[in-house]
Amino acid sequence: MRSLDPLEGLAAFITVAKHLSFTKAAEDLRMSRATVGAQVQALESKLGVRLLHRSTRAVVLTEAGSAYFQSLVGIIPQVREAERAALSYQEEVVGRLKMTMPPDFAQLHMASIIAEFLKRNPSVSIDLTLSHRAVNLIDEGFDLAIRGTIVVEPNLITRHIGDSRLILCAAPEYIDKHGAPADPMDLAGHACLHFSGLRWGNMWILTKDGQTLRIPIVPRYLANDGLTLRDVAVAGAGITLLPMFNIGPEIRDGRLVRVLDTWEIGSVPVHAVYPANKNIASKVRRFTDFLVKHLPKDVLA
Repeated sequence: MRSLDPLEGLAAFITVAKHLSFTKAAEDLRMSRATVGAQVQALESKLGVRLLHRSTRAVVLTEAGSAYFQSLVGIIPQVREAERAALSYQEEVVGRLKMTMPPDFAQLHMASIIAEFLKRNPSVSIDLTLSHRAVNLIDEGFDLAIRGTIVVEPNLITRHIGDSRLILCAAPEYIDKHGAPADPMDLAGHACLHFSGLRWGNMWILTKDGQTLRIPIVPRYLANDGLTLRDVAVAGAGITLLPMFNIGPEIRDGRLVRVLDTWEIGSVPVHAVYPANKNIASKVRRFTDFLVKHLPKDVLA
């Protein structure tokens, strides 16, 4: 009989609770029904509480078992992922790393990071696709994606890199000529430069003191590229809404100035995303760790 490791006991209980069957749990876990039963019994003894009612016809969760199961959902994949993360550092980093990320993020911040990673890992090659599209990583054969999104498929693992504040801004030239909006409703009278990829459409959403305003806009300029919007705004053509990773230097040196800066507009969460398979390549994990370590802190400020 296999050892009664505590983690295996949790896995056995969770699998039995999911199927309400020791037989199906044993098939899933590729162990004998007796071993599954022994591990669950050992877990119950350790906890001092009955988790399952067993009969010849059915397996039913007790009230305590139901509460325990709900609290454990998702813990086993997380633990296994942590184990693989530690073991990956014993593996050689080799092969092609196929990844995708938004063009503006890559062009502004990734060249030096990728170059340094390639120099430190001579057995790795990188195949990079620049796109705002949320590609299907598994169907399209990608190892990794960098995404500015909170919508992530359940079969993917996400690692939060940071959050980039959304900023309403314009060039001083534009403000001098047209004035700054004093209130969000004033935006209707201004030239708005809008990113077409926002999932909520042609609307800017602002919050202050618990009040949220959804301001519909008619874009004077509509584009699916943040760098173009930034450059058109710097040239004095209107007001734009962009994340700080696009406009940080321009805000800091005064080429762009914030407008309606007492209102909050939220942020873009930036994630590294990769398939949740059992044998995640060490090159994926190593690159993600490298990115988190070497991305300058002020990029997402």
